[in-house]
Amino acid sequence: MSKIVKLKKGFDIKLEGEAKKELADFTPAQTFAIKPTDFIGLQRPKVLVNVGDTVKAGTPVMFDKAMDQVIYAAPVSGEVVDVKRGEKRKLLEITILADQTISHEDLGKADPKSLDRDALVAKLAAGGVWPQLIQRPYGVVANPEDTPKAIFISGFDTNPLAADYGFMLEGEEKYFQAGIDALGKLTSGKVHLNLNGASAAPSVFANVSNAEINKVSGPHPAGNVGVQIHHIDPINKGDLLWTISPYGVIQIGKLMVEGVYDASKTIAISGSEITNAAYVKTYMGANVSSFVKGNLNSGHVRVISGNVLTGEKISMDGFVGYYHNQITVIPEGDYEEFLGWLMPSTSKLSFHKALGMFSFLNKGKFKVDTNTHGEERPFVVSGVFEKVLPMDILPTYLFKAILAEDFDEMEELGLYEIIEEDVALCEFVDPSKNDLQKLVRSGVELLMYS
Repeated sequence: MSKIVKLKKGFDIKLEGEAKKELADFTPAQTFAIKPTDFIGLQRPKVLVNVGDTVKAGTPVMFDKAMDQVIYAAPVSGEVVDVKRGEKRKLLEITILADQTISHEDLGKADPKSLDRDALVAKLAAGGVWPQLIQRPYGVVANPEDTPKAIFISGFDTNPLAADYGFMLEGEEKYFQAGIDALGKLTSGKVHLNLNGASAAPSVFANVSNAEINKVSGPHPAGNVGVQIHHIDPINKGDLLWTISPYGVIQIGKLMVEGVYDASKTIAISGSEITNAAYVKTYMGANVSSFVKGNLNSGHVRVISGNVLTGEKISMDGFVGYYHNQITVIPEGDYEEFLGWLMPSTSKLSFHKALGMFSFLNKGKFKVDTNTHGEERPFVVSGVFEKVLPMDILPTYLFKAILAEDFDEMEELGLYEIIEEDVALCEFVDPSKNDLQKLVRSGVELLMYS
């Protein structure tokens, strides 16, 4: 039965630099990369190509020795120009110089309704789209040998400057439905599509069948799939759920309908330091230089693949992350400020209503930089985390249990229900300036490998 969830806890971060709902005429990216670091839980990647090899979109370029049936595919056709490694020969990225016209491997069309589950799993794993399926708990790429009790899709994003799904996925209705039909074969339970209860559904979701439609409303992190799971079908010890983005559903649908691995993607180029904040049609793993260089208000900036809360810092010549739908550019904050927060201001964004912090009087949008306005300090029991995390857990005590490596406490306090993105807002409001996302990942790995 469909549910309506209304959340009150949370905090919307309203920033300058939202992308206009139009496609910009940027110079197309020439190089694209697939990065093993994008896939949490990828243990032993094995490279299948060498520098100088030619590939098509959908050609296998690597796999995980711990889960060898799942392949990671080239997003474009072209020549492999670099296999970059770091310390101890850790694989960092495989870079492809793209052809002007992208050609695809013929992976064969299929009707998901006519395939049994084993055949469908094999097709998705071999077709390059399986990494779109993420397991909860732990937030790692799903294991094809498992059967989840449900699959969850968040149909909206409440992160700062998030890409608009209605614009980004316009015209993909046929493929989204085919993807939903395929997902229904993978679970013993329901496929949940969670939409924003505060606005009309985008056309891509308007007439979806074979999925349970839930309505969720409230401030960020209402769009986080982990928060939605908590209120619709909570995870208990021993439970297994899968999540997937709407874009991932469409990729599965295109594999079924067209028989190709289609990594084309519309992403938002956003942030206060971007001159032309708009959308661009490209492919997964695109080099961002052609979208960012020459499109800046200033030179001293931070380029982020993803959003400002959970995204990854990349260079001006870096690549878009596998799961990211936006690039955000904001000023660097490597400076010292006289009196800091003691200087009264309405232009500094803050959740707290304390001395000098009058941002609650500003009803507009904010220009923020990367300055943390303070150094890391010991944990303070302030009660602020509970005000922004709309889940029935005790985050302060959970964080302390992780620090103490107390396995029983971590389980009882709800670590199975969260991953990094669910505590990103806690990290933003933390008066102690702790890296809570990194802390949660360390706790998750303690449970996962114990």
